[in-house]
Amino acid sequence: MSVQWENIAFDKAAKPPVPMRIYEGKAKSKAPPLVLYLRGGAFLDEGRSDNERPIGKALAETGAVVLEADYSSVSHNMFPKAMECAFMALNCLSSRRKQFGSAKSPLFIAGDEAGGNVAAGVALKARDQMPGELAGQILLSPMIDPMMTSQSFRKADEIGMGERWAQGWSHYLGSHCGFQHPYAAPCLCSRLSGVAPALVVTSEDDPLRDEAIGYAERLEASGVLVRKKVFRASCGWTGIYKDGDGEWMATLCREFTGFVQEFSA
Repeated sequence: MSVQWENIAFDKAAKPPVPMRIYEGKAKSKAPPLVLYLRGGAFLDEGRSDNERPIGKALAETGAVVLEADYSSVSHNMFPKAMECAFMALNCLSSRRKQFGSAKSPLFIAGDEAGGNVAAGVALKARDQMPGELAGQILLSPMIDPMMTSQSFRKADEIGMGERWAQGWSHYLGSHCGFQHPYAAPCLCSRLSGVAPALVVTSEDDPLRDEAIGYAERLEASGVLVRKKVFRASCGWTGIYKDGDGEWMATLCREFTGFVQEFSA
């Protein structure tokens, strides 16, 4: 499984290039799902880590080819550049499917925490600018509501994330249009119909649970196909905020495999 960063040659016109690293498991098929993965970090972490990400590892173990895009160091985690960098990477990957899988490989975007927000925004832009190309979006405890007023969010300080998430939102939105732009805060978008099917994952003890479930319900109400998974409390899911793995990994693999089979056939 390769986890070294490199400037993969997608589009020579892309300036600056978005560094990528590839996760490949042992069960790669002839037309493996291709997943563009965006890591979390509360919109604050900009440094790269050589350690493999548990989410990337888990999805690759299903037979998918996972490309993690280092959108944060290129964009400094500011909207709209962060979302635009990720969209550029997705667009390039869509046009280079044979390079990593096959012409028939379904294309997905995935993200956890802050990366989940960017992934949701990219999915909306993909609906608008590359319709039919994205098979699905995997939103893993997406940090998706800048208002931070949900009941579950009250538990954020218990895991030491409340202040960090508040600072992250302030940094990400900066002096731009705030959360009024639908790509910046997809949970406030008034037009969700037509976006790619979604797998939304959270846990009972996750401070971001309510906003994740709320977004899933709004997608469903707009006619979007949605698969939800809420892990039981204390399964270790909130460890994703600190790059930890846990017993949830095997279940996430099954959920992703089921999602691919159900919605991208």
